[in-house]
Amino acid sequence: MNIRLKRTPGLYVVGFMACGKSTIGRHLAGELGWSFFDLDDEIERAEKTRIASIFDERGEQEFRRVEAAILAQHVKWIERGRPAVLALGGGAFTEAKNRDLLLANGLAIWLDCPLDKLKRRVALATHRPLARDPEKFEMLYHVRRECYALADLHIPIESDDPAVTVHSILSHPLMK
Repeated sequence: MNIRLKRTPGLYVVGFMACGKSTIGRHLAGELGWSFFDLDDEIERAEKTRIASIFDERGEQEFRRVEAAILAQHVKWIERGRPAVLALGGGAFTEAKNRDLLLANGLAIWLDCPLDKLKRRVALATHRPLARDPEKFEMLYHVRRECYALADLHIPIESDDPAVTVHSILSHPLMK
C-alpha cells in the first residue's frame, strides 16, 4: 500500500457535485473495511441544519469556515490511525488550505464526471444551492476542474455502477 496511506490512512473523494462522491466513497470504504464519512452530512449534523440553509442564511463564506473546521477534525482522527474514506463537498478541495491538509494526510481521489451526466443528475435537485443557475453551474464546473486535477488519483467516471469506479480506484498504481 502507498506509504502515505500507511502513515495517514485517509482517502478523500473529491469532484464536482453529483459526480458520485458519497456513493462511491461508501462502496470504497466497504471494500477496504474502513469507516466512511460524508463531509456534508457531518456538517449538517454538527450545525443541525441543511447545507442549503447555511448558504441561504449565513452565506458561502461561513459555510466554508464550518466545512474547513469539520474537515480538519476528521483528518486529525485519521492521523491517529482511524482509517477512513471521506467524501467531500464539491467546493472543499478548491480551498487551498483544505487541499494542502488532505494532500499531506492521505490520498485525494478525483472522480471526473462528464458535464452532461452531472446536468442530468442535478436537474431535479433542489438541495444544491450552487446548482440553481445552469450557467453558473457550468462555469463553476470548468473553474473547479483545475483544482480537482491536483488530486493524487484521477478517476474518469465511465459507468453509473459504483463497483466499476471502485475497481478503477483500487487497481490504480498509487493504491498498491
